[in-house]
Formats: sequence, structure tokens, C-alpha cells
Amino acid sequence: MTGDLFTRVIEAIDQANTADPETVEDGGETRPAALVYGQRMSAELIRFAPQASEPLRVAVRGQHIERWKMPRASYPEGRQGYLEWRRDLGRYHAQRVAEIMAAVGYPQADCERTAQIVRKEGIKRDPDVQTLEDVACLVFMRWYFAGFAEGRDRDHVRHIVGRTARKMSAAGRADALEQFDLPSDLVPVLAD
Repeated sequence: MTGDLFTRVIEAIDQANTADPETVEDGGETRPAALVYGQRMSAELIRFAPQASEPLRVAVRGQHIERWKMPRASYPEGRQGYLEWRRDLGRYHAQRVAEIMAAVGYPQADCERTAQIVRKEGIKRDPDVQTLEDVACLVFMRWYFAGFAEGRDRDHVRHIVGRTARKMSAAGRADALEQFDLPSDLVPVLAD
């Protein structure tokens, strides 16, 4: 890693995410949700893929930078509106991370590579992009799945786990099975 540049870009991403109006409880403190999410993503990446490239490390930290600025409610209801929102979010996050990288002095090629990872271009083909997706799925399962599943129909939960599993690599699915004590009816869905 380029040391000082990496430290500065992470600090800048975190600073941007401190403005998130949504908060979560984290270690007994109330903290901005986007800041906590980015830090959880980085911690999971270090655990799952400690050899990760610097562009991937930056992409992981900034994947949801300033997410609150594009609320889901600002797009039409339904699947089409959801997909449009997700696409636009990916572009926005990639642009913001690349801007921050450029501002702290990263070469243009590094900014472009990181933006490509954040946009998830080449998922299933590009190892860095796939690792970002695996880490996002692992973070969801570790930190957000229980709250998501609470009160939902079991078939719907199984469907979501299946969709999550399809986005993951074999290594990511194996890691999830090793890391999490999943209900027995969900294990086959993740193992497929």
C-alpha cells in the first residue's frame, strides 16, 4: 500500500460518512450508520482476504459512501425502480470514491480501477469485484441478517438467502457456512 495516501483516503471516506443522519448502536455507542458499515466492511475484508489489493481495500471502505443522499424513496416503487436506484447508487459511490482518491493524490489509473470495483463491473469474472461482493454478503449476514429476517415469512427469508448465495463465490459461501450458525433449513440454500 502507498501508506500515507491510503490513510488519507480512508480518513476522507470516513469523514464523509460521519454526516449520515441514520445511526446505529455499535459497541455501546450511537454512530453514523454509513461510517459503521464501511468500518465493518474493512474488518471483514481483512479477515476474509488479508492479501487484498489497495484499490479493493479502498472500494470496500467506500462502497456505500454517502448512501443517504440517494434515498430509495426518490425512485419509483417496484423492481424496476429498485434496480434503477441500485445502478445509480453504484455509479454515485464509484464517482465519489474516485474523486476523493484523486483529491488525496492517487494516480488516475488507481481511481478508475477502484471505481470499476465499486460499480461491480465484472462480477464473477474479476477477482477483486467478486471479493467485494463476497465481503458485502458476509457483512450482511454477520451484522444485518438477523434484523432483516425478524418477522419475515420463512420462505421469503430462504429466497433472500438464495439470492445472496448466488452472488457469492464458492469460497465466500464456504466461509459463510463456517462463520455463521445458520438455521438448518438455510444451510442447503447457501451450500448449493
